[in-house]
Amino acid sequence: MSRNKRLFERAKQVLPGGNTRTTLFVPPAAPYAARGDGAYIIDEDGHQVIDCNNNYTALIHGHRFVPSLEAAYHAMEHGTAFGLPTGFEIELGEMLAKRLPHLDQWRFCNSGTEAVMQAIRIARAATGRDMILRFEGSYHGTSDAVVDSNAPGLPKAIEQSVVTAPVGDFRRTQELFKEFGGQVAGVLIDLMPNRAGLRPSDPTFVRDLQEMTHSAGALLIVDEVITFRSEYGGLQSRYDLQSDLTTLGKVIGGGFPAGAVGGTAEVMSVTDPHLPNSLAWGGTFSANPVTMAAGRAALAAFDRKAISRLNNMGDRIRERLRAAGFECSGSGSLIRLFPDDLTEFWWAAYNKGVLLGTNALVALSTVMSDTDVELIGSRLIEVWNESHHG
Repeated sequence: MSRNKRLFERAKQVLPGGNTRTTLFVPPAAPYAARGDGAYIIDEDGHQVIDCNNNYTALIHGHRFVPSLEAAYHAMEHGTAFGLPTGFEIELGEMLAKRLPHLDQWRFCNSGTEAVMQAIRIARAATGRDMILRFEGSYHGTSDAVVDSNAPGLPKAIEQSVVTAPVGDFRRTQELFKEFGGQVAGVLIDLMPNRAGLRPSDPTFVRDLQEMTHSAGALLIVDEVITFRSEYGGLQSRYDLQSDLTTLGKVIGGGFPAGAVGGTAEVMSVTDPHLPNSLAWGGTFSANPVTMAAGRAALAAFDRKAISRLNNMGDRIRERLRAAGFECSGSGSLIRLFPDDLTEFWWAAYNKGVLLGTNALVALSTVMSDTDVELIGSRLIEVWNESHHG
């Protein structure tokens, strides 16, 4: 029995279905990572793959990115976490405020899920309203307010405070505003939602949505946990969008757990502990110095030049795949494929040496070379041809 299979048999004894992260589950069981270096991973059986998953877009510089490792180590030499704030969170906050200048102030947490949870609470506290409007099929983490209404374990009461519209559906969104506008605290949108097909939002819809949101006295919450890598100021900068709140995660942690909420000073003031009845914000490891230091190093290296190069790489791969017959969506360094059989395609690509997201997501990293880009395209086309032509 292979080491991967032995590990899975052990995992089933202590983990439901042998799994902690549902997003990593691929039947019958995903291989286990042993080590990663740059753009590559080697699993417990010694099989090497080029990593086009990158921990679901988080590892923008691939594995073992030296500046982040060195920054994390330097921070750890002085202590991994404190019951006091540190200067590291100020530095990362300043960096984010520079990239998103309409969002003056930031608070940190440990994941994108937490960031969205807190952004929703901030919107409710700032407006004195309860309802959230979001879009069907978009993934915003695992909290009650943002999962599908038919999800197991979800209380019926959630339906009274959350309404959903089809992605990009202006007419239905307008109808919901007419019916509930005075109750809506915030509108939550991902401008290119992975779960909903990784298709960029229509600029006209985005403009109209911003107008409807502000006309109703609600706040616009833009989820950039995945899409922040798309532009220097996040994908919203491409739309010239002025969000009231933005949620971040993944790339801002430099390979460590991270989340953040940014907002205007007026909106974020509801979290100011100097003010009466402020929204409490805790989290034992929120803004821990290791994550803050590693994240700052990662973002410093992810400058405009690096973003442009990475986006061009993605455009080249997407163009080549489409020419070979693939249906694919996305923009820049994020690509989504639509094979007939996801599981079969995932395993075929893995066996060819390419690790995808379990939904056939491709997320590139800056450490990939032109040779890597060529390799990704060639191997995926091989899988496609074999599945369609035997």
